[in-house]
Amino acid sequence: MKAPLLEVDDVVRTYKGSFLSRRRVAAVDGVSLSLETGQPEIFTIVGESGSGKTTLARMILGMVSPSAGAIRFQGVDLFALRSRRARLRFMKQVQPVFQNPFEAFNPMKRVDRYLFATARRMAGLRHAATIADAADDALKSVGLSLAEVRGRFPHELSGGQLQRVAIARALISKPALLVADEPVSMIDASLRASIVNLLRDLRDRMGVSIIYITHDLATAYYISDRILIMQRGRAVETGDARAVLDNPQHPYSRLLKASVLSPDVPSTPGARLRTGQQTQQGVLPHA
Repeated sequence: MKAPLLEVDDVVRTYKGSFLSRRRVAAVDGVSLSLETGQPEIFTIVGESGSGKTTLARMILGMVSPSAGAIRFQGVDLFALRSRRARLRFMKQVQPVFQNPFEAFNPMKRVDRYLFATARRMAGLRHAATIADAADDALKSVGLSLAEVRGRFPHELSGGQLQRVAIARALISKPALLVADEPVSMIDASLRASIVNLLRDLRDRMGVSIIYITHDLATAYYISDRILIMQRGRAVETGDARAVLDNPQHPYSRLLKASVLSPDVPSTPGARLRTGQQTQQGVLPHA
C-alpha cells in the first residue's frame, strides 16, 4: 500500500507575541489534512487574512518548520530531510506558485532565463536544445510558447501571462504537487477565470495535485474537490467542497457563505468559468 502523497498531522506553528510579551501566538493550531497518491485533486484552504493559511502553505513547502506535529511527503518526514540532495528531490516534487507574479521575477532579468535555470537545476538538463525544449513544453502546457516569451522582461507581459510563466516554471520538474498561494488575487478580474481553469486542466491532463490557498470562497466553490476552512489558525470545517459549501455546519463557514459566495459561479460540476466572468472577491469578514 502506497503512503499518502502528503500528510499534515496535527501541526502547530507558534510565534513570539509582542516585544514585551512572553506569550506565544499560534498562527496554525492543530491542523491535519491528507492527499492520496495517485488521486489528483484540488484541495483548497480558505481563510481570511491572519487565519494561518499562508503559514500552513509555507510549512508544506518546507520553508517554515512546525512547532509541533509532523508533515510527511510520500511517507517521509519533511523536516528529517537533512542532505542537500534529499531536499532537492523534495523540491522537484513539490513546487510553489506565489501570489504576485511580478514579485516572483526580477524586473531586470528576462523571464526565459528563469525557465532555463529551473530546467538545469530541477530537471538536471545540460544541453541548450534540451533545456529550450523543456521550457517550451512547460509553456505550451499553460497556453504559451517559448517563442512568445523569449527575450522578454516581466513588465512586457500581462499579469495573467506572467502567472502562466510562473506555473510553467513550476511544472518543468514534473512535480506531483503544486502549492498555489492566492494565485489569482493579484491578477486583473477579467483574467482570473483563465488561471483557475488552467489549474483544473493541469489536475486533469497532467495528474498534478494542487493545494489552492485563497480567501475567495467563490473560486474555491468552483475549483475545489475538497476544502478546509480556517479561522484564527484552526480548521473549523473540512470535507467535500460542494457538501461543505452547499450546507456548511460551522457558524463561521455559514458566515462566509452568506457574506462572500457569488451567485455567478457555475453550480454544475465540471462547468467552466467563462473568460471575463468575474467572481465576487474580497477579504473575508472577521468573526
